Amino acid sequence: MKITAFVTLAAAVLAFTDASPIARRPHPTAAGHSVPLTRNPHFKHNTRAQMAKLNKRYPGVNIRTGSSGNVPLTDVSPDLEYYGTVSVGTPAQNVKLDFDTGSSDIWFPSTSCTTTACKKHVRFSSTASSTFQKDGRKWSISYGDGSTASGILGSDMVSVGGIKVRQTIGLATAESTQFGSSPADGLFGLGFDTIESVSGVKTFLDNAIAAGVLAQPVVSVFLPSERRFNGIEGASNDPNNGWVVPCSVAQDTENYVSFSMGGADFKVPLADLAYEDLGDGNLLFNDHESGMMNGS
Repeated sequence: MKITAFVTLAAAVLAFTDASPIARRPHPTAAGHSVPLTRNPHFKHNTRAQMAKLNKRYPGVNIRTGSSGNVPLTDVSPDLEYYGTVSVGTPAQNVKLDFDTGSSDIWFPSTSCTTTACKKHVRFSSTASSTFQKDGRKWSISYGDGSTASGILGSDMVSVGGIKVRQTIGLATAESTQFGSSPADGLFGLGFDTIESVSGVKTFLDNAIAAGVLAQPVVSVFLPSERRFNGIEGASNDPNNGWVVPCSVAQDTENYVSFSMGGADFKVPLADLAYEDLGDGNLLFNDHESGMMNGS
């Protein structure tokens, strides 16, 4: 989501330039005078403030500033699921949700759920949230492994990485036993609204776009594979920095780098490679940034 704001800014400035062309004067042929410029050491970049000034000076441009945020995910070994913390309600109640690419529902157990699986997790209290709204529709979902959950729908303020919108949520009053072994309290579906369990329910991204809190309809998810890196001899996982993977690197051109890792050869554009030279023959690949891990 961080890149969303940057892309939006670039697009907005480009549109402004096209809308208001500047008449360029010919470059003088005679000798002129130059004035040396000194960088202000106290300058602090503030994109939002700059956009606000542009909107005030040129009201017809309407440059929008998108919110940004990210959610750190935990890999449940070995790559069984990836969960992160989501805040729901006012005051916020934190739940750990499995970010699932194969579904669209957002759900977690409610305090009225008394099954064994529910009792092992955080249960959301709708009565403790001043922003909760009843829906009343019944809700149920089933997954490919045979696990099921059911309950009722409601809506409340849901915050994901600082992006907050009103969202329809599933409040489970019953869960199958499979969920009892998961460290996650519920699921956060990343799919489209066409596969929502209840027709007409919008996804979190749909609601964020409609509310204007995202300048562009763009979201990215990176799910690093523990199994993949564990198969590389000498690879180690630093919980603070990411995976340290032994490899050799040679720059072929100004734009491409070739390297070997785990018995495989790679050639990738410099723009797609995120690494840090540790100075000891190893490279540190950041497990939140590098797209190279997926073979791109």
